[in-house]
Amino acid sequence: MAYITLKDYLRESRLFQNRALIAAVLVVLTLAALLTRLVVLQVINHQHYTTLSQDNRVKVLPLPPTRGLIHDRNGLILAQNLPTFSLEVIPERVENLDQTLRELGAIVEIADSDHKRFEQLRRQRRRFDSIPIRVRLDAEEVARLSANRHRFPGVEIEAKLLRHYPLEDKTAHVVGYVGRINEQELQTIDASSYSGTTHIGKTGVEKSYEEVLHGKVGLQQVEVNALGRIIRVLHSEPPEPGQNLQLSLDAGLQQAAITAFGEENGAAVAIDPRNGAILALISNPGFDPNLFVEGISAKDYDMLQQSGSKPLFNRAIRGQYPPGSTLKPFIGLAGLETGTMTANQKNYCPGFFQLPGNSHKYRDWRKGGHGGVNLEEAITQSCDVYFYALAHQMGIDKLQKFLARFGFGRVTGVDIAGERAGLLPSREWKKRTRRQSWYPGETLIMGIGQGYFLATPLQLAHATATLAARGVEHQPRVVQNISGAYQPDTAVNVGMTKTLQQSSVNNWIKVIESMTQVIEGQRGTARSLKNDDYRIAGKTGTAQVFTVKQDEEYDEEKVDKKMRDHALFIAFAPVEDPRIAVAVIVENGGHGGSIAAPIAKRIMDYHLLGR
Repeated sequence: MAYITLKDYLRESRLFQNRALIAAVLVVLTLAALLTRLVVLQVINHQHYTTLSQDNRVKVLPLPPTRGLIHDRNGLILAQNLPTFSLEVIPERVENLDQTLRELGAIVEIADSDHKRFEQLRRQRRRFDSIPIRVRLDAEEVARLSANRHRFPGVEIEAKLLRHYPLEDKTAHVVGYVGRINEQELQTIDASSYSGTTHIGKTGVEKSYEEVLHGKVGLQQVEVNALGRIIRVLHSEPPEPGQNLQLSLDAGLQQAAITAFGEENGAAVAIDPRNGAILALISNPGFDPNLFVEGISAKDYDMLQQSGSKPLFNRAIRGQYPPGSTLKPFIGLAGLETGTMTANQKNYCPGFFQLPGNSHKYRDWRKGGHGGVNLEEAITQSCDVYFYALAHQMGIDKLQKFLARFGFGRVTGVDIAGERAGLLPSREWKKRTRRQSWYPGETLIMGIGQGYFLATPLQLAHATATLAARGVEHQPRVVQNISGAYQPDTAVNVGMTKTLQQSSVNNWIKVIESMTQVIEGQRGTARSLKNDDYRIAGKTGTAQVFTVKQDEEYDEEKVDKKMRDHALFIAFAPVEDPRIAVAVIVENGGHGGSIAAPIAKRIMDYHLLGR
């Protein structure tokens, strides 16, 4: 028997109504949420999102300033800015960076060193920064890239000014160079001042006068499209270019000195004793600073680092050498000024000196000795025994105190980064550093400029200039004038000037006359420099690289070149009215009179005679 199921229409109708009501409620709630969100976006946060939209359309770009130029005293360019093109990539706008770089490499050559530099810079920069992958593009490369530019979104060809040093190695150590800002420098510089700037002074004048040379950054407000291309400039504040520097340096004098050195390693510094202006500062050999501007390759850097001649080392301000016999005029002046002896007092030189009660012989450079000599004869012939005895009579305390007045043992304060202080030893110094007492024999050795005593070529030139100026000490400076578009020419403060205390001006005159006899005397150690054009006061020097034992004799021909004595020479001229003071050191050059003195003569000839 079949049963018939009757539908409950009333129940189904209620179920449908309930579902429709729930759906209606959900629709209403969804619409309410959308309306609420629209109110938030369009009304409550209207200003915020308007600003964000504007930021997507308008960009503020920094305008880097043009770096100031550097000239020598005659207006010759030593550091300039040359226009160049670079290929740059903005990683944020490139979808596949590796593929893009490969395709770019098919159009222009991109070396492994370029890739390494790019990756290094990418780690330092933000993703939206423009990073160079190739610099110094030539005209043909620029043309090829321009023709394919549409294929590479996020890749630009940028025109820039690149630092260039026309004289290359001739002024590298004094002018210095700029290089890319590294991570360590990023922690110390003012980021706003260097916005858009990629380079900073690394060494020399470029570093010391960074604030003056750099200038002030400007800005440009531009409208861009969706691809980041600039459509138009809305507002611009031009950058303030860096100021120009004029050095007291004479580029021609630099060249003459470097030519005089030839293949020899060494340094020379020439100073105007009237004001402390540095006329020449040479460290030979030099290097090409242009290699460092955009980042030197590992191969080139290794060659410079591993070179036995150390071209990167600034011998003029960082090289520390025993001054040897060039110290004797200052020792003689100390003897006169302290009243330890008189100028005419004679000491007998048998070829050696012995301390009382001691059998050790401190030998003279002349095996048979010089006989009886006074101060002038001792300086003229460079008699070691005379100065052994004089140093012993004065003692280390008087000696150290007097030499300190000439600037030995401290930096001169020259406006070139990296100067070292040398070493002026004393009882206190030895006790503090060696934990030992000072011995009388060490005073004797110091009396001829050997032992612990160390001086830089700049210190020797500075002390010689002070002697030439009869005790007037000028702080050495290399920058003499600053000029710029926003500032009138300004003479740079020449630095500290002071006059050394003197017991008698006659003492200074006597020492200078003795130095004149080094050149003009029949037995002078630099008599080959005598000429009819001007008079020179000078002193030769030889500094030992290693100690010769009591029972041995030094034979230069049997000694390896690297172990030979250093050759030194100090001088100033003209004697009556000094206009140049020079210090020269030739590493392992042998005798100062035969190799260092002729270099100094060529420097003085160029400055005084123009040849």
